[in-house]
Amino acid sequence: MSFLGSLFNDPKYQPGDPRKPEEISEADIISPNTRLPNRIPPGQTRTRKWPVLDAHGTPEIDLATWSFEVDGLVEHPQKWSLDEFMQLPAAKVYADFHCVTRWSRLDNLWGGVPTREVAKIAGIKPEAKFGVALAYDYGWTTNVPIEYFLNEDSLFAWSHDGAPIPPEHGGPVRLIIPQLYAWKSAKWVKGVRFLEQDQAGYWEEGGYHMRGNPWGPGDGERFRWS
Repeated sequence: MSFLGSLFNDPKYQPGDPRKPEEISEADIISPNTRLPNRIPPGQTRTRKWPVLDAHGTPEIDLATWSFEVDGLVEHPQKWSLDEFMQLPAAKVYADFHCVTRWSRLDNLWGGVPTREVAKIAGIKPEAKFGVALAYDYGWTTNVPIEYFLNEDSLFAWSHDGAPIPPEHGGPVRLIIPQLYAWKSAKWVKGVRFLEQDQAGYWEEGGYHMRGNPWGPGDGERFRWS
């Protein structure tokens, strides 16, 4: 198959312009950054594909024993099986997706459990200022300021554009934080821990920004010294 043929047979390839938020009828929540006049942050370029990037490769996950735990500064620690987790109240979010490696994939429809719902069930304490996403890939973590974690458009997603998220893209469940760079949208999540003090995760320990706002000063909050 030719290169162009392989592109157009890729179900995730986007051949046209991204849809406008007002054209999206199937979403419950529209991420506010999709309404910006220019949806691509400084220093970014639109990709029509969905690149695969990770630190260690796709981990082996047994769906029969998969679980999701909520602990730390919460009144009611939780642990759910995959079936139980997928029975929680769900929503669909229309959002863009910005990778710190300078590509942006616009026009995504995510389905899953809003982070606000998880926080409500667990009863996060007022002193919780950060959420640390815990993942199945060899102890990988990332830190998210609580105001971004609890944004209306943040969710633990199990579907993308109407289909289950494949393993290489973080399935069965991944975190989606549309208003931060995509490394904060942890793949293969297995839980979240709420903390009072910030705690650097895997990429943050390596020098990535502790917040990671694509619309930050200059060409975005990519590194801790930027």
